[in-house]
Amino acid sequence: MSKPALKAFYEEKVHPELMKSHAYMNRHQVPVIEKIVINSGISAQAEKGVLEETARNIGTIAGQKPIITKARVSISNFKLREGSPVGVKVTLRGNAMYEFMYRLTSVALPGIRDFRGISSRFDGNGNYTLGISDHTIFPEVNIDGSHRTFGMDITFTTTTRSDEEGLELLKLMGMPFRRN
Repeated sequence: MSKPALKAFYEEKVHPELMKSHAYMNRHQVPVIEKIVINSGISAQAEKGVLEETARNIGTIAGQKPIITKARVSISNFKLREGSPVGVKVTLRGNAMYEFMYRLTSVALPGIRDFRGISSRFDGNGNYTLGISDHTIFPEVNIDGSHRTFGMDITFTTTTRSDEEGLELLKLMGMPFRRN
C-alpha cells in the first residue's frame, strides 16, 4: 500500500520546516496531527430514515463506518430520552486521516462559492474545529440520493502546545486560512 500524498508532503517538507523554525532538539518534539473527528448531530424528533441517511453520507465522506452517538441523559424540554440517537461521528487516524484532509483542503473547501478562507480561531490547546453547513461540498456525496442537507463539525487534534504552533502546522499542511 502506498503512502498518501499529504503524509509524504508532511515528512518531506513540513516536518523539516517546523524542526528548523522552532529549533526542536528531537524529531519527536515536532507537532503532528493525531486525529480528525467528523461529527454531525441530528434532531431528536427527526424522522426514522434521517439517522441512516446521515450515517451513510458521513461514511461515504470519511471512508469508514461512523458510530451512532446516543443521549446520556433525558432532557424533557428538548423531548430527548436517554439512549435515543442524537448524531453520528467518525474518528480518522493514520492514512485515512491524511486522505480525508487532502480531499478537504484541495477539493471540497476550494469548491465552495465565494470562498475566502476559513477562520483561524483555535481552542487554546492547538486544536482546530471547522464547521461546515452543507455536506454536499464533498464530491463523493450523491446529491440525487440525499433528501436533505446537513452540517458537520470537523475537529483536527494536534500534539502542539499552543495555538500558534497549531496554526503554523495546519497552514504548512495546506489549510486555507483567511488573511486578517
